[in-house]
Amino acid sequence: MPIKRFRPDWTEQAPAPGTFRSIFKYGDPHHFKHPSDAWYKMMKQDFHLSDADFAARGAQGLEPVVLNRPPKLGASQIEALQAIVGPQNVALDDYSRVKYASGKTTEEMLEMRLNIIREVADCVVHPRDKHDVAKIVAYCHAERIPITVFSAGSSVNFGCRPVKGGVTLVMSTHMNKLLEVNDINQTARVQPGMFGPAYEEALNRAPELFGSRHRYTCGHFPQSFEYSTVGGWVVTLGSGQASTYYGDAYDIVFSQEYVTPAGNFKTLDYPATATGPKVNDIMKGSEGTFGILVEVTMKIFRYLPQNRARFSFMFPSWEKAVEASREIMQGEFGKPAIYRISDPEETDRGLKLYGIPGFVDAFLSRRGFKPMQRCLCMGNVEGDKDYTRLVAKKIKAIARRYGAISLGSYAVHKWEHTRYTEPYMREDLGDYGILIDTLEAGVTWDNLHRLHEGVRAYIKGRPDTMCMTHASHFYPQGTNLYFIFIARMNDPDEFRAFQRGIIAKIQEFGGSLSHHHGVGRMIGPWMEEHLGKEQMAVLRALKTHFDPHNIMNPGGQLGLDDPPSVT
Repeated sequence: MPIKRFRPDWTEQAPAPGTFRSIFKYGDPHHFKHPSDAWYKMMKQDFHLSDADFAARGAQGLEPVVLNRPPKLGASQIEALQAIVGPQNVALDDYSRVKYASGKTTEEMLEMRLNIIREVADCVVHPRDKHDVAKIVAYCHAERIPITVFSAGSSVNFGCRPVKGGVTLVMSTHMNKLLEVNDINQTARVQPGMFGPAYEEALNRAPELFGSRHRYTCGHFPQSFEYSTVGGWVVTLGSGQASTYYGDAYDIVFSQEYVTPAGNFKTLDYPATATGPKVNDIMKGSEGTFGILVEVTMKIFRYLPQNRARFSFMFPSWEKAVEASREIMQGEFGKPAIYRISDPEETDRGLKLYGIPGFVDAFLSRRGFKPMQRCLCMGNVEGDKDYTRLVAKKIKAIARRYGAISLGSYAVHKWEHTRYTEPYMREDLGDYGILIDTLEAGVTWDNLHRLHEGVRAYIKGRPDTMCMTHASHFYPQGTNLYFIFIARMNDPDEFRAFQRGIIAKIQEFGGSLSHHHGVGRMIGPWMEEHLGKEQMAVLRALKTHFDPHNIMNPGGQLGLDDPPSVT
């Protein structure tokens, strides 16, 4: 009779409404993704644990949210906001004030498990349209009431934390529609609170919904795609998994409409113009500090999934994977849409995560692709049929020239199947005192190995800590490095110190402070050192112009005002 294998009692129950866990749980309340048996075995081994350590969960955040902080706004101020949007669109209850002050950082998750509540707004307002937003901003400007913008709440840098209280403005409740598809210009005008899947589905169905000649895709697919919004992508300078071909959010914005305390404006619709520095570019990545994005016109692309060509390779080393990738990106023959290379530690742990059979591991080892040396590469090419055929052929030839072996499309299919669901594992592991977190940086080719080695050395310097790294957004001049660290840790203070140490090392070894997660309040303290006093002075001058009373997302966002200490 076979011996029953022990498995932890991974949660399969949606959090009860009104609890802390219902706020910090990622994604669909009823959806779960548990670590594979291979990953469970790996964590026991690396963290020196046994099944007994997984017999009982730790703090889970199952308690109801209780705030005990009365709103500081006066009754007349609350009544004025209700008069603008209707009483049903103003919330003063504890749960709403905490939920809409929270993002998805590991630090917030650790604290909410312990029922720790940081800053919250005095009230939560759900504007119905851009006219409501204009009236709210004008009123709050006159009354000196701070405004923090919340769209989907997928921020991983405290971007929606209302440090100064005031009003939280929730953009995704009502302002979540695709307004227009311009078939001639190949653009789409959309409200900022529209979630990724709804936006993509509407573009895919453009002929039925808008009478378009073609089906379209947004081209922007971050890991948070299912639970992030178009406006969030734009104001945080996000980057999707297919950015190597379609571009980052910065590249696919055509024009924008903003409400600011100084006045409201819409940037102009031109493919290019030589009319001085572009305000359109200045507003991208402004993270709610200058004003509120109320509409955005995006570039869109023809939807041709039937032409998609998938590929995956195993390189003998990280150095060969990087060299081949640089050659591909500088080859002038076109670019893949998705392209990723994983370093040796991520490759080997990834093989376990995706459940790659043992005989595949044995086959690769016999061919000279050794564990903790080999590096996985995978991706796809999209576009016209002839284009995808050419680019895929060129990529394969270059990969072989650098010693890679083709793995076909199996690994890509496995990754595509789970690419939006990995964050779900955070709750499972957190129940047993294990955390996963990430930090990422942009880097040029000539500094890539220095950054990779320096940051990894710091992370691995902490005993029993995993560090997986990949590059997933590529340019002729460089790429990004995405550091994923896993450790046993349940003390928020210990985590804060360790995470801030990683940020400092990214700065020290020449990486950008963020590649696609934005800045928020988490990275704000490093901004002046990173950009220099003169560039920060320019940003602060813009802040003073657009927001003279400092009501727009105040409290350290982008490091523009009273940022907290780095230590």
